[in-house]
Amino acid sequence: MRLNTLHTLFVLFAITFFSHAQETQKIYLSGKDFKHPVSWEFMCTDGHNSKTWSTINVPSNWELEGFGEYTYGRWYKELNQKEPSKEEGFYKYNFSIPETYKNQNVTIVFGGAMTDTEVKINGESAGPIHQGGFYEFKYDITSLLNYSEDNLLEVHVSKHSSNNTVNNAERKTDWWLFGGIYRPVWLEVSPKTYIEHVAVDAKMDGSLSADLDIINLPKKASIEATISPIASHESFKTITIPLDDKKTHQTISAKWDDVKTWNPESPNLYTLTLELKSENEILHTSKTKIGFRTLEFLKKDGIYVNGKKIIMKGINRHTIWPESGRSTDKDISVLDVNLIKDMNMNAVRFHYPPDSHFLEACDSLGLFVLNEVAGWQNGYDTKTGTQLIKETVQRDVNHPSVIIWDHGNEGGWNYEIDHVFHEYDPQKRIVIHPWSDFDGWDTHHYPTYLTGMHRFNNGENVFFPTEFMHGTYDNGIGAGLEDFWTRYKQSPLFAGGFMWAMLDEAVLRTDWTGEQKYDSKGNLAADGVLGPHREKEGSFFTVKEVWSPIQFAPKQITQKFDGSFLVTNDYIFTDLNTCKLEYRVLKATEEILYTDDKAEVIASNPITIESITPGETRTIHFNVPSNFFEGDWLEITATDKHGREIYTWSWPIHKASYLANKLIAKNDLKKEAKAEKTDNEITLSSKALTVKLDTKTGQIISIQNKKGDVPFTNGPKPVGMKAEVEDVSISQTKEAAICIFKYAGGIETATWTLFNDGRLKLELIFLKNAGRNSGFDGAFFEGAINQFGVTFDFPEEGVEAMKWIGNGPYHVWKNRIKGTTLGLWEKDYNTTVTGESFENLVYPEFKGYHANFIGGNLKTNHGDYKFFSENDKLFFRLFTPDLPKHAVSKVFPQPRFPEGNISFMYEIPGMRAFKPLEHQGPESQPTNIRIKSGDEGIPMTLWFDFRSDN
Repeated sequence: MRLNTLHTLFVLFAITFFSHAQETQKIYLSGKDFKHPVSWEFMCTDGHNSKTWSTINVPSNWELEGFGEYTYGRWYKELNQKEPSKEEGFYKYNFSIPETYKNQNVTIVFGGAMTDTEVKINGESAGPIHQGGFYEFKYDITSLLNYSEDNLLEVHVSKHSSNNTVNNAERKTDWWLFGGIYRPVWLEVSPKTYIEHVAVDAKMDGSLSADLDIINLPKKASIEATISPIASHESFKTITIPLDDKKTHQTISAKWDDVKTWNPESPNLYTLTLELKSENEILHTSKTKIGFRTLEFLKKDGIYVNGKKIIMKGINRHTIWPESGRSTDKDISVLDVNLIKDMNMNAVRFHYPPDSHFLEACDSLGLFVLNEVAGWQNGYDTKTGTQLIKETVQRDVNHPSVIIWDHGNEGGWNYEIDHVFHEYDPQKRIVIHPWSDFDGWDTHHYPTYLTGMHRFNNGENVFFPTEFMHGTYDNGIGAGLEDFWTRYKQSPLFAGGFMWAMLDEAVLRTDWTGEQKYDSKGNLAADGVLGPHREKEGSFFTVKEVWSPIQFAPKQITQKFDGSFLVTNDYIFTDLNTCKLEYRVLKATEEILYTDDKAEVIASNPITIESITPGETRTIHFNVPSNFFEGDWLEITATDKHGREIYTWSWPIHKASYLANKLIAKNDLKKEAKAEKTDNEITLSSKALTVKLDTKTGQIISIQNKKGDVPFTNGPKPVGMKAEVEDVSISQTKEAAICIFKYAGGIETATWTLFNDGRLKLELIFLKNAGRNSGFDGAFFEGAINQFGVTFDFPEEGVEAMKWIGNGPYHVWKNRIKGTTLGLWEKDYNTTVTGESFENLVYPEFKGYHANFIGGNLKTNHGDYKFFSENDKLFFRLFTPDLPKHAVSKVFPQPRFPEGNISFMYEIPGMRAFKPLEHQGPESQPTNIRIKSGDEGIPMTLWFDFRSDN
């Protein structure tokens, strides 16, 4: 097997050498990614499968391959563990290269290895031990190779560094600690004379300067420079630039006309080709992808790209995949960048340099990048940090997506080496210290809504929190975002923000054999808006709507609707006339909740958008079709110029009362319903349904249909208020039997009506008579109101699914309603705990609050039960989401839910975003209600269809 591998490698070398003799060749010794690995010999010193030689896939993190021990970086704090595992890994790999490379320069490159890495070729050291686990490093091994013979590569990787500042910066952290060669390993084969490195500064006007490092520069050398657009066939002139043969490091300049600039909304890329020539002989050809864009960093003003002040809509991302740790591939990078773009974001930040292919995806798809040298609350020593900054900048300097360098995080910097970034970066991008107010750039982490005191309200520095809206479990991210964003955008010094974080960082435990297979260390790493395999949580869609570059002003559709909407362009660079809008009018059949019917599109058409420039607000309009008011709701979908959906908005065409009465099935039954009263019970009976109510509490004792008991009982119980029954009366009409309860307290009356055909109606009036309620001395509210409504009992056992019309499909919190849209939705029962149920992560979650509930069919194995509301903006509570079981520190997974299982609510609680609700904006705060004499009260009208034949 080894001989075949060596022969194949030899042939590959020969083919690439003769076909691309003037370009640097990249020859992989490992696989290109974790999905296409190469097997190397391996031994791990400790932990699982240790102390014996076997094989391992390269690239990989050895824990995910079944070796060593899993360690999380908070071992010293929340996990209260002893010093983390310190296993070492020994690798061996044999390779052969042809004689034709004998006069070439050969460099071995490691994309990343954790953490201390010692490299030997044929028993000889390739160079100093490299320290730092997130960086690309290389050695010139030309003199160590045997040509046309076997070469032995030996790599010794120590998971725990011998340098304590490296451990403090990278491994005393809030993330997973892995070991191994987790990024590819390759050889770079170049001519003896070659361009070793290119660092480009390409401006929006087409001018370009580039710093070149040239090895063995001959006399009378020159550079021929040209650019080729990657997405088109335009041609540009070749520019010849003479070189100074006395300088191995020098700067060249060129300029091209009519270039297309790079920005996240139009990420135009070019290939810069530099041919190093001497006396018309091409000695070496270098190709680099670039983008033309001009960065300006103006203190006490803002950040400008191509002359436009930017606001970054960003998120923090870890490089991780559950089955492979930090070893990923281009497909995952493209997936993640697309998901970020799908949330209408334009920026991303890391805690360490990401894979190169991730930055390539940011370049081509369009994201601003804050590229960070690791240092999680502790910085590197000066010597090590200098080397790692150099490696970071030299690898990533030419990516147009990279606009800022981050030096560490939350104290993880070293002031002595800030200057090193600019030594290798001709663009002189700013260097920030994330979370600090440093050098004119205020990146304060987790600001409150009212953050001020010379930081925001009266601050002088440009403000862009590099972490905010922390997303532990279902907290944060979308919850409260709109308030924060609306307020911060009021400041001309605001330059955006980065939410924490993109992913729930759960990994597959190869050492676990029980039911639980994925580990996020409880709440420590479950911070994402996406699950580990990129499952979309509810906040994903909230962010998508709040950060949409098209913003609709609030609108209510009435009979006066003329097809117009007020729209704001929230892009930085793009006119809305490049986007597409389409409206659809949807109609629900009267039987839609009783059958498998879908909503019908009865009208649709594009909407013409005239020019609306960035920051401008104008009216758009479509001609209202003649059958518009036959529909039940309106949808408008926007797509950008690249065909990516921006968002789909919806508006009800009719009020909830219209829809509820339309959707509940009616039968023409002549037998009259009856009402009967005893001291303890009220009985309302019809041919289809019998309801028993408690005269003392006003609550349901039992309901029976033709098949037996309906398990909907013990309600209505007041939520967020107190109420006591004062009186009860019954009556009958030709159409129905009626029972009226009068209360003291928060409920004024509850009127039950059982119609002859078995339809059951409950009409509640809250807070009508302040004078009579004063018997509670003003205390019929349970403090500040974060819950208000009524609740009932209903068993979870046997529940299978729900089909409903309302906002969906995800559950909501008071401060996270955006991201749900009015429509017809269906979902199966599940017990998903966001941030934990990784073995069976089903979305959307079944349980919780659902907004703008019109009507629904709760499907169980003992029958279908339908609920309807005549009130707009009513919340339907469906059971209580399960609490997480594996939290390792004090957490606030969700607000307290009311008693019971099914509730109808006008007020529900907000979800915290890392900090207490009182630190958030107005939409997160509890309500207060003032009652005045003469108020008609707050109505709530509910319908129930519990008939067995409907």
